[in-house]
Amino acid sequence: MTNPGPNPMDMLKQVQQMQASMQAAHDELAQTTVDATVGGGVVRATMTGEGDLVAIKIDPSVVDPDDIETLEDLVVAAVVEVSRMAHELQARKLGAVTGGLDLGSLGGMLGGLGLGGAGGALEP
Repeated sequence: MTNPGPNPMDMLKQVQQMQASMQAAHDELAQTTVDATVGGGVVRATMTGEGDLVAIKIDPSVVDPDDIETLEDLVVAAVVEVSRMAHELQARKLGAVTGGLDLGSLGGMLGGLGLGGAGGALEP
């Protein structure tokens, strides 16, 4: 007697549950912000958990018209750091849903199910 294999309806139900969990994780990421400060706190960058830069705060003490380059470097450093923090948050939230499975590597196969973008969600 042959084994009929996995029940397609059970598999579909599991995929739908994962899709709902992924949507909930994305919604949570959209509502979460992370902050990074550099230069002893003189520049702060704020980003959503989805990777959208929403604010840059600059302490007036660091604004020197004769040294714009330092301010530019501080802004870049703050954005790089907050982006790294947002990526870590995404990996934790989405990894919890997928059990560490890299859905991005499955490419278009899951695209029609609304899951194909999960791997790309880790990009800023």
